[in-house]
Amino acid sequence: MIYFIIVIALTLLFCVFLYNNLISKKNKAEEAYSSIDVMLKKRTDLVPQLVNTVTGSIQHERETLTELTQLREKLLEKNTKPEERFQLETQLGMMLGKLQVRAEAYPDLKANQNFLLLQSSLNEVEEQLSAARRAYNAAVNSFNNAIEMFPSNIMGSIMGYSQRALFTIKEEEKSVPKISFK
Repeated sequence: MIYFIIVIALTLLFCVFLYNNLISKKNKAEEAYSSIDVMLKKRTDLVPQLVNTVTGSIQHERETLTELTQLREKLLEKNTKPEERFQLETQLGMMLGKLQVRAEAYPDLKANQNFLLLQSSLNEVEEQLSAARRAYNAAVNSFNNAIEMFPSNIMGSIMGYSQRALFTIKEEEKSVPKISFK
């Protein structure tokens, strides 16, 4: 009888351990996603400043500036799914890079201290965003492994957990951008 009680107690302790482990991994993935959100917010807060600084110097780039502003507004919407958000965020990053490359061709703008400060701030945010993406992918990978591996997969299915998407970029976005000053 005592052995039966010990086995039941150990089984319950094991289930509690699995449960707590899965909750911890889920929360780490959510925390990492939140870190990406924080970096995106910083970046989207910098966009209007960059647009205002660049607008006076490169009027004929207005279409790009308008697109950049519209993309920023889409990113700030609350109903965006993580996969959609990752795609919009990647587009915004590419557009900011293109804008900075175009802006480099304007000597007055290149010498503008506000532009240089914004450019530096954007570069810093991009580095932090890259680090946040790596942390997110690590947390999601750990969570996904936990809900796929035995015996935690049983507890994961009982809890209704499913795999989360990793942050990835499309093949065409991996190539080095072509820059020309024609």
